[in-house]
Amino acid sequence: MTPHKNDCIPEQFIFEQVKSCPFVVNFSGKPVTSDAGLALIAELDRKRKITSRLAACFKDYREQNKILHPINSLIAQRIYG
Repeated sequence: MTPHKNDCIPEQFIFEQVKSCPFVVNFSGKPVTSDAGLALIAELDRKRKITSRLAACFKDYREQNKILHPINSLIAQRIYG
């Protein structure tokens, strides 16, 4: 038997605040931007530290006192834009 729509999906999800704006996801079916999925991926990354763990796999040969952007920041920028 297939569960009812509301049996498995809550009405809405509330994520940690992104910058100073509240971030709420609901399933109203209205059109969304193509970037909406990136916010969900970024939230998952913050919780699971995926880009930080990936950055730990790299050896950074740059001069440490000249680094403005750490590797995990560069990886996140490459993924999220």
